[in-house]
Formats: sequence, structure tokens, C-alpha cells
Amino acid sequence: MYTHLVTTPAVERFQESQSRRDASRAHADQTVNALSIDVEDYFQVSAFAPFIERSEWDRIPCRAEANVERILALLAENNAKATFFTLGWIAERHPGIVRSIVEQGHELASHGYGHQRASDQTPNEFTADIVHAKALLEDLGGVAVRGYRAPSFSINQDNLWALECIREAGYRYSSSIYPVKRDHYGMPDAPRFAYAALPDLVEVPPTTVELFNRNWPAAGGGFFRLLPYAMSRWLLQRVNRVDGEPCMFYFHPWEMDPSQPRVPGIDAKTRFRHYVNLNRMEDRLGQLLKDFRWDRVDRVFLRSAV
Repeated sequence: MYTHLVTTPAVERFQESQSRRDASRAHADQTVNALSIDVEDYFQVSAFAPFIERSEWDRIPCRAEANVERILALLAENNAKATFFTLGWIAERHPGIVRSIVEQGHELASHGYGHQRASDQTPNEFTADIVHAKALLEDLGGVAVRGYRAPSFSINQDNLWALECIREAGYRYSSSIYPVKRDHYGMPDAPRFAYAALPDLVEVPPTTVELFNRNWPAAGGGFFRLLPYAMSRWLLQRVNRVDGEPCMFYFHPWEMDPSQPRVPGIDAKTRFRHYVNLNRMEDRLGQLLKDFRWDRVDRVFLRSAV
């Protein structure tokens, strides 16, 4: 005995909808996302600028080299590749960082030389900084440097002239405009996904999720430490499955370092943003590397661009 199943139009629509969801989920599971690391030390964070003089940097023990080595080991363990937006100041004093990045097959990119916000510089000052950083990194790494990220995502509607400077300096892509509204940075009306900002220059924004008619950060940084990991995973999966786009994720080596010295005199908001959940970061990154597929920015976003 068997039961004869009658397929109604409603059932057919449900089955088609389910098939589309399954296809979308399968596509998302195969999406390769871009993993990026901003190589700077804890004392160079822009929020600490009022509390740590730039002239003091050379007198502070650098922790970036050991932290980058920990990141490289974690990436190797999970068979993942990444892009390291490296500060020229760090590379000049610790060239072993650059050599390790290149030797292990990761992309070497530029974070400028002195970690000064683009919005605080004149066009001439900005150009001098990014040209110097590119030449220094290429000399140390022996590879072409094609990507640039402005410190603190400090390119917005008020200094879009910086994009022309980046292109003229020989970079092929930038990841400097964050399409969110924040107190220190952001350009909420900018495109959410990679686009040709100028001929021969691609802008690759950090990932956001559009909810309630607003863009919300989903790309890493402090929000990755603050939010429960399940929420961060859901946000990234939503971009892969609903938007059908790869994600651009970022973090810093100092976020892997819960033992870093505490900076005295900082305000409560800065203290919370910088130190929250540092002790959980390494485990979360390990899970992130297992839950998604990751590669270098140039291989994810430049294949079909410009």
C-alpha cells in the first residue's frame, strides 16, 4: 500500500523556494572571502595618539613581530592565506616580519609609513607617506605591493582626492573607505562592495550588513571581539548567502595579545574598545578560519576588477 502524493502549486512554490535556499547556501559555503591584517603595534593605535607621543615609539618595546608569528602559525594550521597591510615604520625596524609574510605565500600590502590618518594630511604629505611605504616594502619583500589601506579607514567624502594619490603612487586597489557611520571614520553612502573608484583603482570596503536601512559593521575589528561569535558568523554568512558577495575581514596583531601593557590615563570608552575580549580573540579567529574559506585580497577581488 502507498499514498499517492498530489503536488499542488503551493507545494511546488515551496519546493522551488527550498531549492533556491539550498543552492544559495551551497554557493555561500564555496565562497572564498578575503582575510586581512593591519600590521601595527598597540601603541600606534589612533585612539592612543592623545596619550602616547609619536616621539616615544622607538622607546617602547615592539610586540608586533611575535604577534605576527602567532598569526602566521594559525593561518598555516588552517591552510588559509591572507593580506598583511603592513606599516612601513614596523617593516623598517623589523624586516623579518616582511620576509615571513612573503615566504609563507601571503600578500604584502601597505598601511602607509607612519600611521597618520589620511584626513589629517595634505595631498603632498599623504603622497610622500604612501610612496615611501610602497618602496620600502617592495625593497624588503622583493614583491610588488598592489594594495593600500589608510589608517583608521580615514578616506571619506571630504578627502576623496586621496584616491587619485593612491592610484598615481602605483597601487591597484585600496581598502580605505568604510561604508558606515562612526565617530572617527566612515562614509555611510559609499558602496558596500568592491567597485572601481577610479579607472585602474579598485576600492574594496570592509564588509557591512544592511539592516533597518543602515549599514552595520561586520568586518572584524572591535565588533568581532565585542559581539558573540555566533552573531559575527551569522553576519558574514548573510553577506555570502543573501548578497552573494565575498567578505573583507580585518583585524590587528595586537588583538591577539591580551598581555600587552595597559596604557595609563586613557578614557573609559577607549579602554573598553581596545581591551574588550582580547583573551578570546585567538580562539575566535581559529573558529573563523574553520567556518569560512579565506584567501588574499588580491586573489579574491582583483581577478575580474578593472
